[in-house]
Amino acid sequence: MNWLNKLERRFGSWAIRGLMTYIIVLNGLVYLLMYLDRTSAYVNTLTLIPERVLQGEVWRLLTFIFIPPFTSPLWIFFILYFYYMIGINLENEWGSFKFNLFYLTGMVGTMVAAFLSGGGIGATSAYLNLSLFLAFAHVFPNFEMLLFFVIPVKIKYLGWLNWAYFAYTIITAPLTLKVAAIIALVNFFLFFGRELFSQAKTNNQSYHRRQQFRTENKPAQEAFHRCTICGKTELADSKLEFRYCAQCAGDHEYCMEHLHNHEHLKE
Repeated sequence: MNWLNKLERRFGSWAIRGLMTYIIVLNGLVYLLMYLDRTSAYVNTLTLIPERVLQGEVWRLLTFIFIPPFTSPLWIFFILYFYYMIGINLENEWGSFKFNLFYLTGMVGTMVAAFLSGGGIGATSAYLNLSLFLAFAHVFPNFEMLLFFVIPVKIKYLGWLNWAYFAYTIITAPLTLKVAAIIALVNFFLFFGRELFSQAKTNNQSYHRRQQFRTENKPAQEAFHRCTICGKTELADSKLEFRYCAQCAGDHEYCMEHLHNHEHLKE
């Protein structure tokens, strides 16, 4: 991407190396705080609530990405490790600047979704992380992981499930979640849309070339019936009928036009 290369040359030195490590560590600390304080009083000061931001609590524009899902300690370990693995691998593949930019545009998109829809569940980092998962599945489609620590599965199949979840959310979920899901997908297509379009165009051209090659190199079809007089076959007209003449010596076929209008062949 030319625009990305230009941005990296100008602002590349500002990139935070190992960004996902900091995010995951802070997610872990906030989870610990949530686990110890079931009232969530402290955590509520971190959520992205547009009204509170407009009242001066601007830190919420950043701290919402540190709020993990509240689940069992075993699952939170798996979830945080999973997104740490995704983030580190993407940063190694893209470089720190591109990964930082992807995450930053996802954050901005989440903020826009929150202000458009009024916040709520859609004003969390959930869909930002899901778009990160889509990016990982696109870049590393054959990466294999152990589902439930037991079942080996390629990440591209989980990516398809992720796409299905986005579609289900956009179709059936409340407005706040619809907006959050759509903007998360906009972030994905901002980085991969041109590549996906070029890939689809190339695949379409390859398909038509293969079809043309098969047509041009298709072996000639042999006729099963042929009139001894005029040489017509069923390939010229599928409605033609052919008969053998009982008075001719040998096996000689004739079309209906010449079946009774020919000289009988003798040996």
